[in-house]
Formats: sequence, C-alpha cells, structure tokens
Amino acid sequence: MMKYRFDHPEDGAVFVPQEKLYMPQEEENAVCHVKTTGKDFSDGAGRQPEYGFLTEANRQMARRLTIPELNSGFDAVYWGQGQKLTRLTADGSGVSVDYKGEGEIPLTFAADVPSEGNYLVRVTLYSRRPGTEALLFLGRRRLAWRGQLKEAGEHRLGGFVTNICPIIPRTYEEPMEDLTLDVTVVGRGVSLVSVEIEPQSGRTLYIAGDSTVTDQSADYPYLPCRSYCGWGQMLSAFVGTQFAVSNHAHSGLTTESFREEGHYAILYERLRAGDLCLIQFGHNDQKLMHLMAEDGYRRNLIRYIEEIRGKGAVPVLVTPLARNSWRGDDGGYNDLLAPYEDACIRLAEEYDVPLLDLHKKSMEFVMECGRERAMRYFFPGDYTHSNDYGAYRYAGYVYDELVRVGLVQAEAAGDEALHGNVNAAEDAATHGNVNAAGDYGMWEPPEVLPQLTVPEEFEGIENPADEHLFEGLERPEEMLTRVEALELVIEAMHFFPTNVYNDMFEDVIGHERYAGAVECAWQNGLIPEKMVENHCFFPQRNVTGAEFYQIVKNGYKSRRTWTDACEQKLMKIAGSGEPLTRGEAAQICKSIVKEEG
Repeated sequence: MMKYRFDHPEDGAVFVPQEKLYMPQEEENAVCHVKTTGKDFSDGAGRQPEYGFLTEANRQMARRLTIPELNSGFDAVYWGQGQKLTRLTADGSGVSVDYKGEGEIPLTFAADVPSEGNYLVRVTLYSRRPGTEALLFLGRRRLAWRGQLKEAGEHRLGGFVTNICPIIPRTYEEPMEDLTLDVTVVGRGVSLVSVEIEPQSGRTLYIAGDSTVTDQSADYPYLPCRSYCGWGQMLSAFVGTQFAVSNHAHSGLTTESFREEGHYAILYERLRAGDLCLIQFGHNDQKLMHLMAEDGYRRNLIRYIEEIRGKGAVPVLVTPLARNSWRGDDGGYNDLLAPYEDACIRLAEEYDVPLLDLHKKSMEFVMECGRERAMRYFFPGDYTHSNDYGAYRYAGYVYDELVRVGLVQAEAAGDEALHGNVNAAEDAATHGNVNAAGDYGMWEPPEVLPQLTVPEEFEGIENPADEHLFEGLERPEEMLTRVEALELVIEAMHFFPTNVYNDMFEDVIGHERYAGAVECAWQNGLIPEKMVENHCFFPQRNVTGAEFYQIVKNGYKSRRTWTDACEQKLMKIAGSGEPLTRGEAAQICKSIVKEEG
C-alpha cells in the first residue's frame, strides 16, 4: 500500500525531499509537507515513484502531462495556460486551492503506481465549512463520488476502485503506457488530507464506444455545464466497488474503426472471465453507408459478441444515447438513431445478450424536457454530446439497466464504500451521497447557465507559450491545407481543441484525426461562410492568403480587440489570392501574436 498525507510533520516525521515530476523543487517546501508511509517500489532501475500536485507550471515539465488522456483530464483554459491559476495552500488540515474567480480550480494529486491493473483508493478530505458540495475524480476525469460534506472537519471517504492501463490518445497511433493514478478534488473550501493506494483484485467493467461515452477532458476554471462529458466517465460513481471501470471509448469511432485503430486490442488483451464489456456505437456508423444498422454495424457487433464470449467475459449491448434533435416542420422529436436501437434489440434476442436500452430512457427524458430545457444537459450549442450534468444522469440510466438485467447488485446503492460515507461508524445519512444511485437526477444544472469570464488579473497577459510558438514546425515548405490552417490558428490563439465532432460538414467524418480541430474552429467562429459549400468544408483544399486572412481575423477578434491597425497589418501580410505554405502561415500567426498581442 502507498500512503500519502499532506500536512505539517507530526510525531517527528521528516519530510523527505526528492525529485518529483509534479512538484517543482523550488515550490515544495513552501507548499506542503508530504508524509509517506507504506510499501515503496521502484521500476527495477532504481527510480523511485514520483508524486505531487499538478499546477500550470509543472504540466509543462513532461510531454505526457500535456496529453489530456494521460493527465487528470483537466486542462487550463487558454488564458490560464502558463499562469498561476492553481495556487496551492497548505496547513495542518491538508492542501487546498485558493481561487476567488468564477468556476472551480481542480486540486489534482498524481502518484506513480508499480503496474497497470485495478487499484483501491481511499481519500480523506477536510471541509472548512458545513454543507460543502464536493466531487472526487480518479484517473482520466472519472467520477468516483459526488456529495455534500454536511459538517465541517475531516471526512474519510470509503474505498473506490479505478483501472490503470495503456491508451491511444487522440492524434496518436500507438498505445502509450499510463502508470500514474490521478486523484482530483473539486470543491470550495475543501482540502485533500491523505490518499491511500493499493492494488485490488476483482472484476473490470470495460466500455467500447464513441464520443458520447468516452472520458472527455474539461477546461478549468471548471463549470460542469460547459464541459464535454461521456456517460462512461460517470459510471464509476454508481457501480462502486463491484467493478473497476476501464473506459476505452473514443471520439469519432464506429464499430469498424474501434477495431482498426487499435483500441479494441487494448481492451481484448486484458479481458478476463467474469468481466463485463459494454458496447455502444451508432452515432458515427450511421454516417457511412457500409455501416448501416442491418449491414456492417450488425456484423461488427456479432463479431465482438462472439470474441468477448470466447474470453469468458460478458458482452453487453447498449443502445445509442439519444440526441437532442427535433423536426423543424411540426416541432416533434426527430429520432435519428431508431434503426440502431432496433438492431441492438434484435441482436440481443437472437444471441441472448444482455441489453441496456439507453436510447429509450434518454429519449424519453429529452422529450419530457423539450428541446430548450434539454439543452441544459448538453454542451452549449451541441445536440449530441452531453455536459457533466447530462452524462451523470445518463450514467444513472445505464446503472438502472445493469441492475435490471442482473449484472450489478442493487444493494450497491447503500454500500458505504461505494458512495464514500465518511466516518462509517456514524449515521450513514450524515455524510456523502448515500443514495446516489436513486438520486442521480439531483445533480441538476442551474436555470441560467453561468458564463466563464476572464478575471481582470489575467486580461492582457501574454502566454509564455507564444515565445516558442511553432518551433520545430514540420513540412514548412508544403502548401497549407484548410484543416491545417485551422490547426495553426487554434494553436496561436490558444483555443482549447475539442475531442468531439458534431456533424456540421458532410465531408468530415468524426473518426478523422482532424475532426476535433474542425469542431473547435466551428464553435469559435473561425470558419468563413464562403469556405462552406453545400454543407461541405473540403478540408484538404489548399488555403489562399485571402482565406487565411479571414480565418486569422475571426480568431483574433474572439480573443482581442480588433482595430484598424490590426486590419491593415493582416491584409498586408495575408491578403493575397495565392496559396500559402505552412511556414508562411506560421510566420503570419507569430507576427500577429507578437506585434499586436
């Protein structure tokens, strides 16, 4: 077992300084004292485990910490990158974050683990005032617990299980090892007092799916209503210690590309007898003619069913999450995924496979809400991808279905270890979200969704990353394509790349690696109307100087004040009708950022 306690030394305990990836040496003694006990380990080469708290500064110390799938799943908004948003304070009650602005700053502690597999995690929090709402995430922003710390003081949360295994991050083609366990606390006035980690044997619940299921990253300062979230990353809060959830869903995937891009191999190699494997696809399959519901979609699901059963594991079909889609003529609900729900239902009957009808339950909820009210459960401006509130509710539906078909015990809802009933000897109802499985609708979005504004202290601050913008640019002599133009401007203007694609162009498929850049550009108004023809974007066309000028202008106006001087400068360097090279475009972006920033 690995134990970490974050307070001032007690009983003569000595703080042991060492090189730590996550806590720069110059900040350690000023921030907190870390008392470690329990079994230690090394990687066989004498390297001791690294641990510490994530901040904006040390996220830049290692490449893996800049990859959302390999860090906590939380990343600073564009204006907070390289700044001191995560201001850590420490006293005898643990470590907390001091932030007075809108939204929440997550407190993340990261610790190496000796190997992949399942781990039991125990956490102690300290609440500085009664009635504090708190969230606990493990790993890639997977919710382990949400509830209210009704009393001020120290609260020991029960055990939670999480899974550590390799992953193929977006834009990468090969699996990357992940041997770090992240513990993230969100809550005003809440301190992290201690973390205990130990290997855990037991069954694993694997998930295969698309962007509506995947572990989505979130901006911080964090607002649940303005964060993409897949229901798979909320499921741990419901199934508790019965299963460790291992989510292998990714944005843009189909029943075909999940296998072809290597994600299924990671899952399949680790399947053991008694494990569950939930499978939800359809949103992207329906865009490809050979993956229609009764064609390639059906064949691919049958193959998964047979292979998973061959391992002694249990395949579980999940009908695709309903969209918030409505018809314009009569205002009725437009069920775009009915053929895929029907195909799953028939397959479940034919092959005697457990079926979770998420489509039915989520569609009933959307129809009950109506289009406008349902929007509060989806990412702003999106009709396919839920925010944290929506994903939590839909994970509750999945849990209900797992109980209904007998794969999860309903008693788990009252399990003290499951929902983190602090100080178990006391009244179970005093602390924690003891009835979470029956009350998942209680985490409701506010009637008026908050907006995140830039705090005055961060206005006009130059991002340190601008100094090294586009260093080592690949293929500078090649002509710039439209999608590459979007990627350059997104990087230069510090937009946060999204991990989803919302089907706005017929010639951009969700599993394409650049689809997230197109989505980000669309949401932030970068794409000029003249570059769209018949619902197509033509992402591989070369960009002219005039087109690039308009993309840069759109991006610049959303980040800074647009002046006549900006207009004249940009027209002078990017206003021609000739194609641009990647190098020329990069220089234009750097010039604008440097001279006008």
